[in-house]
Amino acid sequence: MSTRFEEPVEILLVEDNPGDVRLVEIALRELSTDTELDVATDGTKALETLSGCLRNESVPDLVLLDLNLPRMGGFEFLDEIQDQPALARIPILVLTGSNACEDVAESYERAANAYLTKPADPAAYIEMVEAVADFWFDRVALPSTHA
Repeated sequence: MSTRFEEPVEILLVEDNPGDVRLVEIALRELSTDTELDVATDGTKALETLSGCLRNESVPDLVLLDLNLPRMGGFEFLDEIQDQPALARIPILVLTGSNACEDVAESYERAANAYLTKPADPAAYIEMVEAVADFWFDRVALPSTHA
């Protein structure tokens, strides 16, 4: 897989489960694409991270968002992002344990770009992250999120 990004792909993972964070880290290390992963354990910390990124004029290329988070959950995070035009262009992929139809529908209603259910099998989880990277880093045309 060859990447169209000249610099490392910056990813913000919003996830409170250390095991899931570890699986994403493992999968990203296996990629030929150079990535930088920042982790926030809830929506509030994620918004703080993104505010800092805005001050530095460099926001992530992609956000991977769990829905079930402490303090500020995924749906509230999606609402907050849409209220900030500088952040609303960042692709946000919901990556969650729920496969409930209402969660899928609500995620898209709140402008998520994709909805993925976390596989239970670690190998399948890693394969899913690799498929996400192939699609979002190599195949999709995205607006620049960097100033």
